Amino acid sequence: MDFNKSLTIAAAGLKAQSGRMRIIAENIANADSAPQSANGEPYRRKIPTFRSHVDRETGANLVEAGRVRRDMTAFRTKYDPGNPAADAKGEVRMPNVNGLIENMDMREAQRSYEANLNMVTTARRMISRTLEILK
Repeated sequence: MDFNKSLTIAAAGLKAQSGRMRIIAENIANADSAPQSANGEPYRRKIPTFRSHVDRETGANLVEAGRVRRDMTAFRTKYDPGNPAADAKGEVRMPNVNGLIENMDMREAQRSYEANLNMVTTARRMISRTLEILK
């Protein structure tokens, strides 16, 4: 087993999932932010993407964060005639962020992050035990 390759793969996974969690956190933070004016566009949900590439040094197939896409689904509306961003009907366009979806995505990203972290921990233990045996 190549420990260097294992650690490289896990580190790439940690970095990718960390970036994913940052984007999800931004979506959650902006879920209720209204535009400043009636003509303004509200926050548009961001979708993280991933791509894979081969690391030349180790030959490992690694994952990394790709382009961040915008979710082009329709904005939700909320009746709030006192809001400066309200239209003539009193409707305010709100971000297209669904808190339930974001929380589930965050949970999935956390579990993936933890799995990669466990891989690093296990590889380090194996290296440490191997060195103890060689003493």
